[in-house]
Amino acid sequence: MAKNKTAYVCNECGQDFPRWQGQCNACQEWNTITEVRLGASSATRTHQFSGYAGETSKKVQTLDQIDLNELPRIASTFAELDRVLGGGIVPGSAILIGGHPGAGKSTLLLQTLCQLAQTMPALYVTGEESLQQVAMRAHRLGLPTQNLRMLSETSVEAICDVALQEKPKVIVVDSIQVMHMSDIQSSPGSVSQVRESASYLTRFAKQHSIAVIMVGHVTKDGSLAGPKVLEHCIDCSVMFEGDSDSRYRTLRSHKNRFGAINELGVFAMTERGLKEVANPSAIFLSRGEEAASGSLVMVVWEGTRPLLVELQVLVDSSAMSNPRRVAVGMDANRLAMLLAVMHRHGGLLMSDQDVFVNVVGGVKVTETSADLTLLLAMVSSFRGEVLPSDLVVFGEVGLSGEIRPVPNGQERLIEAAKHGFKRAIVPKANAPKKPPLGMEVIGVSKLSEALDAL
Repeated sequence: MAKNKTAYVCNECGQDFPRWQGQCNACQEWNTITEVRLGASSATRTHQFSGYAGETSKKVQTLDQIDLNELPRIASTFAELDRVLGGGIVPGSAILIGGHPGAGKSTLLLQTLCQLAQTMPALYVTGEESLQQVAMRAHRLGLPTQNLRMLSETSVEAICDVALQEKPKVIVVDSIQVMHMSDIQSSPGSVSQVRESASYLTRFAKQHSIAVIMVGHVTKDGSLAGPKVLEHCIDCSVMFEGDSDSRYRTLRSHKNRFGAINELGVFAMTERGLKEVANPSAIFLSRGEEAASGSLVMVVWEGTRPLLVELQVLVDSSAMSNPRRVAVGMDANRLAMLLAVMHRHGGLLMSDQDVFVNVVGGVKVTETSADLTLLLAMVSSFRGEVLPSDLVVFGEVGLSGEIRPVPNGQERLIEAAKHGFKRAIVPKANAPKKPPLGMEVIGVSKLSEALDAL
């Protein structure tokens, strides 16, 4: 018998060590190294899915000889999901969908596979719920249930054997944390089981051109549970996010070998399941009837499309010696930097003021095009003056007070004009020679010019 081996693996970066130590030398994180009990080596494993060993020897081709028509994308019946995945599901791809409990991961995938099963073979593997529970949810949502093949199993080898018999085009594994392999001695959900199970399913998907969608749990800080190597071996990593008190859910891609990253899809949770939102900007622009100071609309770029979002700022006198700086949906360090730029190049001192920033709708803004919007909204709240409701602003602000251009400026202006905005303050390099019909575009190159344009 092959002797079981023990290794020590970092949960953050996947680095292996011969013995335990407190800090990982690769990623410099503390207390992330755990003991992993490995089974027999891959060379001694007796179970391999059919055809894997014989198909490894294939002829070498040049890049121009590869036929791209062999792998057409599979439409998932959800336009928002197809957008996040880069245009659809690629056959032979391994996709990981993570999210908090109750976000709607299983509901989204069940709806998708019930629709796909009407036109192609599909297999739904549940390891956490019974088949009766999944069937009850499908009937409650009013989904077509006559063609979807179901399997309740946690053994990865057994799942691959059934898939070879059923020959589905798409497989959903819910979830990867409860799957296990027979030659790994550790319990399901451990680092070694998650890593080996995901790697085994990924190899199976590549060899047989079957799309495998794995559901992953998240930790308390919102990141995917398990080793980081799990995200490296898959093709696409998607996070399904949404607060329990909100009916809207956002689907964002963090890694995609077949499309753009940071693509955003928006869904609404209803009694009949998830419904896609074709116009997300209309949701985030649901402003109050009475205009208030400190409120301004910006245009952010999410993946391959523009998105209009309202930014709210409250500037108030602080009763403490150390004023508070709170940013929800934005980087707090960038807020502190822009306050210094406003003092130096805008002539406004807010060192004795509390500054609270909120992006309406729960959207997280990571790009720099919100800099100019944030500064002008701070001025509006500080002076108590209401800005026009038909004004839209975007632009990056440098440390010397210059307004830098942002990508896709023309597309942002067109999207704003579609929603009825009549005026825009943008970087001078983004100001078009022919603005959209009915819109006045003001190009500025310095912060002082933007303040004068108000």
